[in-house]
Amino acid sequence: QVQLVESGGGLVQAGGSLRLSCAASGRTFSSYAMGWFRQAPGKEREFVAARRWNGGWTAYTDSVKGRFTVSRDNAKNTVYLQMNSLKPEDTAVYYCAAGRSPVPATTLDEYDYWGQGTQVTVSS
Repeated sequence: QVQLVESGGGLVQAGGSLRLSCAASGRTFSSYAMGWFRQAPGKEREFVAARRWNGGWTAYTDSVKGRFTVSRDNAKNTVYLQMNSLKPEDTAVYYCAAGRSPVPATTLDEYDYWGQGTQVTVSS
């Protein structure tokens, strides 16, 4: 069965960096969209970034453009979210997701599989 396992969250000061990892297993993801979403306390889950596993497109929400980068390592079957210049408003649980969309996928319902989430806390 499909499994997405996130890691790499933690506590960091504003201006710092973290790299989240999403280890994917259970099927071939080469044509899949791999997305990152986040959910802050009391708020809805929101899109952060995504890419087609084998390239073709990437997508970022405006608030993270220029600070976050989504990449993948085929050998490790892992997708990464590099987060730089972190701000307190980036504090949330971050989720990895996989979906079959061939075009930029930025909404929750375009994703079929979800990880359990990893907490990111940015202190001011």
